[in-house]
Amino acid sequence: MPQGIPDSVPEDGLTTRQRRNRPLLIVHTGAMKGKSTAAFGMALRGWNQGWSIGVYQFVKSAKWKVGEEAAFRALGRLHEQTGEGGAVAWHKMGEGWSWIQRGDPDDHAANAREGWAQVERDLAAERHDMYVLDEFTYPVKWGWVDVADVVAALAQRPGHQHVVITGRDAHPDLIAAADLVTEMTKVKHPMDSGQKGQRGIEW
Repeated sequence: MPQGIPDSVPEDGLTTRQRRNRPLLIVHTGAMKGKSTAAFGMALRGWNQGWSIGVYQFVKSAKWKVGEEAAFRALGRLHEQTGEGGAVAWHKMGEGWSWIQRGDPDDHAANAREGWAQVERDLAAERHDMYVLDEFTYPVKWGWVDVADVVAALAQRPGHQHVVITGRDAHPDLIAAADLVTEMTKVKHPMDSGQKGQRGIEW
């Protein structure tokens, strides 16, 4: 298995093992597709390690059927039946706030705040080993959730809990707080030549 060599070793009093096993805050942002896909790939690795996985979708409609949800729910059932992998909890927060132009914006904002409050409660209870906050950058960007509260809660989370946040336009404070940030940039996309999304690629 390849092992990366860090550019520098901080004088933080930690052993190599302790430093390696620190819980991470990870942000996948940028205009190109693949942010959620990469996050779910990490979650799949975590599931294989026996970690409890919590997914919190903040933008996609509760009516949408996405392949990742079906796959992870199946993995959750496999864990319940055989003990293989880890437990899976999948939460849909709201009704597709950025894409569906209906309903009261105040209701959407309230739902986003309650969704974040649920994440805070689960973090405090150390409910999961890995959290995927899918498209969470949008409620932060729109001011529905206060970025200072988010950064503080994530910095103070107890135990060993990894958090992966996805979405465009990640707030600079969120980027500054993260341990790992990836920005997806477009080189080419099928939509450039008029091709719409397709089954198995986009959903």
